[in-house]
Amino acid sequence: MIGLTIDQITVGQSASFAKTITETDVYMFAGISGDLNPAHVNEEYAKNTIFKGRIAHGMLGASLISTVLAMQLPGPGTIYLKQDLKFLAPVRFNDTITATCTVKEKVAEKNRVVLECTVTNQDGVAVINGEAMVMAPK
Repeated sequence: MIGLTIDQITVGQSASFAKTITETDVYMFAGISGDLNPAHVNEEYAKNTIFKGRIAHGMLGASLISTVLAMQLPGPGTIYLKQDLKFLAPVRFNDTITATCTVKEKVAEKNRVVLECTVTNQDGVAVINGEAMVMAPK
């Protein structure tokens, strides 16, 4: 399975991936990453924060961007080179978030693609914005 090559990619092309973030996802991410911040795993602590309850790890939400890049655009064989992120709003348990990546720039001679990345929740609220640079498969 090979993704799109640099010649098959066009500016403006986009792809998306959606997932409902569950309590299990958050605990598994905490275990894998080692990030046991009580804002994510301790309801008694989290209900006294500005969020009034547990929230998902920002990087868990951002990982859906990686899914789009690795599986769709450009797809399998893509090499992640750079990612800038801005966390705009919390992702709560049972939110359905959608990561969308849109080709902003293509540098064919260097086999590089720059993509605008946005993650929104089920209400259309942007929770993460950023920009990625990848190397497309050959």
